Amino acid sequence: MTMSFLCFSLSSLLPGEYFIPASQRPDGTWRKARKVKDGYVPQEEVPVYENKGVQWLKSKPNLPPGLSVEAENPETKAKKSKKKKHKKKEEQPPPEASFTIEEVTDSFEQMATKQRRPSQGLLSATPVVTPTGPQSNVDAAKRLRNLRKKLKQIDDLKAKVDAGEVKVMEKEQEEKLAKRQEVVDEIEELVQELSDV
Repeated sequence: MTMSFLCFSLSSLLPGEYFIPASQRPDGTWRKARKVKDGYVPQEEVPVYENKGVQWLKSKPNLPPGLSVEAENPETKAKKSKKKKHKKKEEQPPPEASFTIEEVTDSFEQMATKQRRPSQGLLSATPVVTPTGPQSNVDAAKRLRNLRKKLKQIDDLKAKVDAGEVKVMEKEQEEKLAKRQEVVDEIEELVQELSDV
């Protein structure tokens, strides 16, 4: 709550003498009128001190680095951003599928002929279509790394069960142990696939 005190000159006193008039406090009591010197500025009206660094920061325009004060109008900015987006789209070639129709149909046929085991989830029933090319090697390497990590988790769980650390296994843990052979088979397939390439 800032209060500005009105200073006025009393005519009965000498010219240049100023008084802060009497005022009532919030609790109802009254303050006395106070005599002040010429040039007095109440504490609430004294400007806050700012060092040169703060003054310099306030004098700078509040713009992102690299943007000049003579900024462009928004219409030209919108046009430029549209041009950039259009240019990016032209530079990027459309994604091409590097697998053939025969590969896709073969993988669907394999999926249909393969008997679904009760321990398999929905994810294992989806066909795996592997594109050929350098990207497929990277994907296969990632998949191999993930499968080895999964196999290590299964082996750790089995070691805990054998050691007696896990007394009651949950349903998910039993399913995980049951999938060990599938993970090992898939690892072998990926290793063979990577060695062929």
